Amino acid sequence: MRFSRFFGGSKADEPQQPDGAEDAAAVDESPPEDDDADGDVVPEGDRDVDLDLEWRERAPDVIPGGASTGSKRSAALYGERSTVGPTHFMRASGCHVVTPGGRTLIDCTMALGSVAIGYGDEAITRAVVEAAAAGNVAGLSHTSEVEVAERLCDIVPCAEQVRFLKSGADAVTAAVRIARTYTGRNHVVGSGYFGWHDWSSSEPGVPPGVQSGFTRTAFDDVAALQAACDRVKGDLAAVVIEPVVERLPSREWLDAARRICDDSGAVLVFDEIKTGFRIRPGGYQEYSGVHPDLATFGKAMANGFPISAVLGRADVMEAATRTWISSTLAGETTALAAVSAVIAWHERAEVCDTLWRTGEEMMGAVARAVAAIGLPGISVEGIAPMWFLRFDDPALESRFLELAVEEGVLFKRGAYNFASLAHDEETIVDIEEAASTAFVHLAEETRG
Repeated sequence: MRFSRFFGGSKADEPQQPDGAEDAAAVDESPPEDDDADGDVVPEGDRDVDLDLEWRERAPDVIPGGASTGSKRSAALYGERSTVGPTHFMRASGCHVVTPGGRTLIDCTMALGSVAIGYGDEAITRAVVEAAAAGNVAGLSHTSEVEVAERLCDIVPCAEQVRFLKSGADAVTAAVRIARTYTGRNHVVGSGYFGWHDWSSSEPGVPPGVQSGFTRTAFDDVAALQAACDRVKGDLAAVVIEPVVERLPSREWLDAARRICDDSGAVLVFDEIKTGFRIRPGGYQEYSGVHPDLATFGKAMANGFPISAVLGRADVMEAATRTWISSTLAGETTALAAVSAVIAWHERAEVCDTLWRTGEEMMGAVARAVAAIGLPGISVEGIAPMWFLRFDDPALESRFLELAVEEGVLFKRGAYNFASLAHDEETIVDIEEAASTAFVHLAEETRG
């Protein structure tokens, strides 16, 4: 990785990096060697597309839907009717993934935003390996649980206490239970996606009685938020909002949420799973200056390692001791070590500023490719650290994604692409070339 690109100036002017990070960056900027399923190097030009399809077809026999993560199902990656395109990887490094068939792809999804530094970062990996070697769990809590919690309280504006969990859905569910315990009320008004747990879901299998305690409201709509909260009057336990959904919100909406909670005694919760350690280390609350009572963090907080956190005001968090929120592996040390190493990156380098700049370059590269081909109904939107390609025609989107993979780039269907520190100048050029070629082929197919 070329750090002069990210931070500007000469090497002497660059901020100090975390221990081992400079060595990791200097090792190799090229994509990883391509491995086949047996671990042998696959020669250039000898890629096995059939092997990629074999894994794609093999998975649904033993995994419902073909993947344990919904957004990694083949239908989610390429569309319901798509029958091509890799669905599995063998290794990942920087911003590249290698498929079982030996294809090396530039990854613009970065594990659904979980990885902001880059896959396999040496400093983070070393910290994780050292934690594993020391024994990652025991019958007692590890000291790192306290240390990382203390560091998060220094970083996140609303944080005075922290509880760790494993997934984003776990963390938001815990925040809701804490809010209901703290207020002694039941109803939650929410705007955003909060995971798969029952309290916010209307999917099959969720009892209607559970759904009755949640009202969904539109993003950045002050009148709708006020009306939803007015309808439940004295039973409002919490307003839970995802502060960034495809664009930044208006200040009026955030202020309204803060005012409603202050006036009613409800708890304001920010779901910062996507925005924490990406928009700013302390999340969107640090960026906006509007502070919730509770917040949830995950994804980029650990650069892809499985951990999440609910954190917030001490008097509200105290309610966690009056209900039951517990997970055997919540304080598992390898993920805590990853969080600590990510915090070290942010302490010694302007990671989030770099993600904004890199995202702008990625968006610009793809936007130029869109403009050059002149196909209608295609746009590049969003904010730089988490942007997306929008297609009016889902069939064109699916075909473009298939063609882009053939050119060596994995884009996200229907949702965010994410910048990382590993997307350097050369990678941006490659993304633009791949997108341009894919759009040319798409135009040829569309126009006959």
